Amino acid sequence: MEKFVLSVLVENHAGVLSRVSGLFSRRGYNIDSLTVCETNVPGQSRMTIVVNGDEYILDQIEKQLSKLVEVISIKHCEKSKTTQREMALIKVSAPGEKRAIITATCEIYRAHIVDVDVDSVIVEATGSEDKIESLIKLLEPFGILEYVKTGLTAMDRGSSVM
Repeated sequence: MEKFVLSVLVENHAGVLSRVSGLFSRRGYNIDSLTVCETNVPGQSRMTIVVNGDEYILDQIEKQLSKLVEVISIKHCEKSKTTQREMALIKVSAPGEKRAIITATCEIYRAHIVDVDVDSVIVEATGSEDKIESLIKLLEPFGILEYVKTGLTAMDRGSSVM
């Protein structure tokens, strides 16, 4: 099984997300990550969908998505030709004596402490999935209280647009 990233340009109106996700569930495909946001073009949104499967499954997903009236275009985002990022907020137990080490670790990863409480900090990190996972592993010994990730977003490198 391979991980595939699809960028799907859709009409921005009620029910589109439900129809896209319903298509996946009806076919028995799992969505590993899904991000959606309006684009710079009024009336359009862009979905970044991450799925696991093989080339046959990818082909089937693309064919089924293209049948939906609201789908404007679909692009398979090859890792070598796209910039891919995700964002995470990580709440870490941070008693006073450990804050300097946590701060130094964050600086290495270009992560930022965005909230400070008496016994914890919230770290914001943006980067590749590997970078986020690596930071989480380094922060685990301090005690991760919770974390949330946005899911992957992707965009073609260079001047090409969707």
